[in-house]
Amino acid sequence: MEDFTSGSGAARSVLIIGAGPAGFSAAAELRRRGFDGTIDLIDPSGEAYDRPPLSKAYLAGTLDRGALALAGPDWFQENSVRITAGTAERIAPDSGTVTLDGGALLHADALLLATGGTARKPLFPGASLVHTLRNRDDADALRATLGPGKRLAVIGAGLIGAEVASTAVSLGSAVVLIDPVPVPLVPAFGPELAAHLHGMHAAAGVETRTGLPVDVMEEDEGLAVLMDDGSLTVADAVLAAVGMEPDTALAEAAGIRVDGGVLVDARGRTSHPRVFAAGDAVRRTTAGMPERRNEHWDAAVRSGQAAAAGILGQEPEADAVPWFWTDRYGVHAEAVGSLNGKGTTVRRGIPGPGYVVFQISPAGALAGAAGIDAGQELRAARRLIALGAPVDPLELADPATDLRRLARSRR
Repeated sequence: MEDFTSGSGAARSVLIIGAGPAGFSAAAELRRRGFDGTIDLIDPSGEAYDRPPLSKAYLAGTLDRGALALAGPDWFQENSVRITAGTAERIAPDSGTVTLDGGALLHADALLLATGGTARKPLFPGASLVHTLRNRDDADALRATLGPGKRLAVIGAGLIGAEVASTAVSLGSAVVLIDPVPVPLVPAFGPELAAHLHGMHAAAGVETRTGLPVDVMEEDEGLAVLMDDGSLTVADAVLAAVGMEPDTALAEAAGIRVDGGVLVDARGRTSHPRVFAAGDAVRRTTAGMPERRNEHWDAAVRSGQAAAAGILGQEPEADAVPWFWTDRYGVHAEAVGSLNGKGTTVRRGIPGPGYVVFQISPAGALAGAAGIDAGQELRAARRLIALGAPVDPLELADPATDLRRLARSRR
């Protein structure tokens, strides 16, 4: 059995299972790095399309299906990348064989699992009555329940739940947003910014409830969400936005190491030398220890690119500082690095457009930042975090400080 990652073999064909951001970015990166062998993408949809708009513009109906495409037909033709509609039912790593639904067999020197994940379903008896949101079909089904005179109950006020609440309100729906904690997303944005973002729901007319749903039941007037305090919330539709589960079934069945995700190294290498993995399905290991999964779009793209480098036996780009964003009620919020550690919190401005909060580590370096409609500042903060240089809290707090210039001066 050849090991394509150690130089003892040279992959001439790559089969990528999953055409979301991770799978597509891997295909694009293979070509960018000069790979001239065959590349096949396999996806149930037969298309490579983006996911973030599903809870926003696509759900609102302001972005059509075609606009979700990560690339048009010309790109696939020009880059000699084939994309096929199909579901991989099993893989045989030693032979590089993939069996599709319907029985078709495909073969490649290297296999890349970019299988993503499935929406986590609540554990209560009425879970089959709720919507989830992971793909276009999910968004289409949810959109059909929205509009004037409709009422939506959203279980989970994290990123997806909050975005759907905002979109539903824009379509004229009444919304009740349910979460077990009074202020969600504190680890991601810090307490002050998280409270401001959550407060935007009530300002937009959304009813927010703190508690734990224990069941969803069919009633004459629609669906009823039963809360742990015995109260009921009635709605025409219910969305569960309570996270995702990595799709590791193919890897597990093939004997590849899995622990809360397909275990990979910095190059996307799994425990089998012919198989790589990227995106939401993976859990990276460092010094043999699994890290927490990163389920954001930027991480999926970068892990696909890293896996492409691994397939070619090349070094991937240096690790990037984590970054994610969310859009709701007409504002754009971003976070970089981590605001969840020890250190000093520094604020620039007051919660609202242009507000930025910084987290400085005990060593005096910038560890994380988050803000609202502050893209330039957050990009500069991301560079400062990557540099690891000491920062002055007074400079960060001063709106007159040009963070871009500050980042350049620290190089």
